[in-house]
Amino acid sequence: PHPGEAARLLDVCIAEIQRDRFAAVREMAARFNAVVVLKGAGSLVADPQGRVGLCPFGNPAMATAGMGDALTGILASLAGQGHAAGADLFDVACAGVVLHARAGDTAAGHRRAILAGDLISALPRVMP
Repeated sequence: PHPGEAARLLDVCIAEIQRDRFAAVREMAARFNAVVVLKGAGSLVADPQGRVGLCPFGNPAMATAGMGDALTGILASLAGQGHAAGADLFDVACAGVVLHARAGDTAAGHRRAILAGDLISALPRVMP
């Protein structure tokens, strides 16, 4: 979720989410027994065991409609492939968040905003 959605899930205000994003993502992962991505500047990934990953990539041009849908598609694709190979979903989610953010950085260049399609088109350039 983004911070507004996280605030609704945890029944707190957005300021509380932003005050301690690490605590918020850990709480959601524990409460919902799931791997959770808290989107935003420095997106975070957490799992119910308390692990947290921080993504150092991404940019403000990605704050547009459809970016969460693109991230969901990337995560679902990687999770399906990873599950078949026995991968840890936390690691898969971290990889997906990084790919999404790096593709966003590549697509953005010096633009102020990008579309989800721009990000998807940039994915092949950031895939290992």
